Amino acid sequence: MCGIVGITRKEEISADVVLKLLKRMEYRGYDSFGIANNNSDSKNCHKYIGEIANADVEGVHTVVSNSKTFIAHTRWATHGGVTEQNAHPHIDCNNELFIVHNGIIDNYLELKNELQEKRRLLGKVEHDFKSQTDSEVIAHFFEDNLAEGREVKDTVETFFRKAKGEFAIVVMRKNDATIYAFKRGSPLVLGINNEHNEHIVASDIQAFSDRTSRAIFFNENEYAEIQSNNYKFFRYDEAENLLKECSKTPNFVTWRSDDITQSGYAHHMLKEIKDEPNVARMLLTALNANDGNATFHEQRSDLAELAKLVVESKRVVFVASGSSYHAGLLGAYFLGKVGIEAHAIIASEFRNFTLLDGETLVIAVTQSGETMDVISALRGIKQEGVKIASFVNVPYSTVKRMSQISINIYAGQEISVAATKTFINQIIAIISLAGKILDVQKKDPEIKKKLEQKLSLDDIAQLIDEITTDLPVNRIEEQVKKVAKKLKDSEDIYIIGRGFCYPVALEMSLKLKEVAYIHAEGMMAGELKHGTLALIEDGTPVIALIPSSNLEVLSNVKEVQARGARIIALSDIETEYETICIPRIPLGNEVQFAILTSVIGQLLTYYIAAERKDSKGKDLSIDKPRNLAKSVTVK
Repeated sequence: MCGIVGITRKEEISADVVLKLLKRMEYRGYDSFGIANNNSDSKNCHKYIGEIANADVEGVHTVVSNSKTFIAHTRWATHGGVTEQNAHPHIDCNNELFIVHNGIIDNYLELKNELQEKRRLLGKVEHDFKSQTDSEVIAHFFEDNLAEGREVKDTVETFFRKAKGEFAIVVMRKNDATIYAFKRGSPLVLGINNEHNEHIVASDIQAFSDRTSRAIFFNENEYAEIQSNNYKFFRYDEAENLLKECSKTPNFVTWRSDDITQSGYAHHMLKEIKDEPNVARMLLTALNANDGNATFHEQRSDLAELAKLVVESKRVVFVASGSSYHAGLLGAYFLGKVGIEAHAIIASEFRNFTLLDGETLVIAVTQSGETMDVISALRGIKQEGVKIASFVNVPYSTVKRMSQISINIYAGQEISVAATKTFINQIIAIISLAGKILDVQKKDPEIKKKLEQKLSLDDIAQLIDEITTDLPVNRIEEQVKKVAKKLKDSEDIYIIGRGFCYPVALEMSLKLKEVAYIHAEGMMAGELKHGTLALIEDGTPVIALIPSSNLEVLSNVKEVQARGARIIALSDIETEYETICIPRIPLGNEVQFAILTSVIGQLLTYYIAAERKDSKGKDLSIDKPRNLAKSVTVK
């Protein structure tokens, strides 16, 4: 879950360029970062604990001065704590070779012991391992192989053969303007910028999408030698243990790279919630408008093809993690409403709970398209005749490239770790699929009409706008802020709902945990009496999702009220409880209730977090919660 950047160019590179490239990767990890150059005349490597914005800028300029080739890394800790020693780049014993790594080397201890034993047998001093990471073994592995007279390419061949796990690795040598990059499992992409005579290798296109639109994506077991004006790609042949040169054609990528500033908002999370009406309109235009736009035409065509594929399949299985899993749960619910057998499985447990055969359609739901649990779930299932489709926010990502059909959710770049606008657009995209399925099926016209009314997304962007709009007084937002002040000191919060409200309850509880650091539990309301009711006592906050289309949940609200719970209702009707009332939802429209309640839940979470302090009395880091990262690229 780390971010890699490597750049080599004809002219010297400024510190501002390197920092900007790395800053655009920081959503992948922000525990620490480091930069190294290939110039022996200056300090070669500098590491920092904490976020890039808090770094010693003078130190960055020192390491970046007078150089044309760099590698850099921003870290999310897996092996070893957040220390300067564990930060990347890692260096060999001779201070002549630097590596950055994203992924996990599963057998790093075995490789480390093998390296040390070999040195002992040769009567040499053992390697000086300075970190507790799995990554440092890569630097010493290359050190020994190169010392024995092998070329970098030969060493990569040996590493492919011996290493187990997932990895994207970039290697740089002192006084060598070539960057060496290779991958298995973890993502890696090369950006080609002829205008500035530079090549940039990174974990994803967001690193350089503001500098070039030409990119080459690394496939599995590929290796590249990259110079400022040239590159060569090789593919590893496992049978022969050889890297064979291969031809790669650059893609012209189009990617909505939004303004990454906060635009006057206190946090990116709030800015991104406020952007939801805009991205909802863009997605609905892409899926529905007949404006002749070629890109949008492809989206509409793909959605129609996916609907046909769903109808032809015996079962549909959504596979996802985190917020995307909750969107998948909603998808399974609404596909069930139109007569499709659909399930949602958490990606990390996918193979343990899923029947896979030629009659199964697997639909991956992922924001980044690089979630390792999702990628692992998808690997190899095509060989079993399983069809793969996906809903993805990042074009050209690994999951998109693994899919037979992929729908772009058009949410744009999301900086905050908490998924907000991506989650809303995932729901809208999946509901649009359910509506398109109705066009493929041959249902009775009256039945179809009723289902279309239940699934209608008419005016949804405008309704979101009424919740999120920046007015001097926004009635709903003011209600949310008042409730947030009352809940800010809570240690436990329960969110209950039935049917389609259950996934929304799960999503709200996840947001409260990851952003406000409150223990929260989203529940099927009917399950309260099977254990959780024992935890309800005087003053325990319970948020109840009460749609006018399903008032059965009111009996469960009475159960917790009888035990002294503090009730906050989210409803499209007035209730006897303190209520945040959602405006203008057409009677019975479950889709719009789910979406608008989710938006209110995001705002509530944000304002609760904004009211809270950490153990040192400081404001919470809302955009970058502790221990988390935006893109989860490890299992």
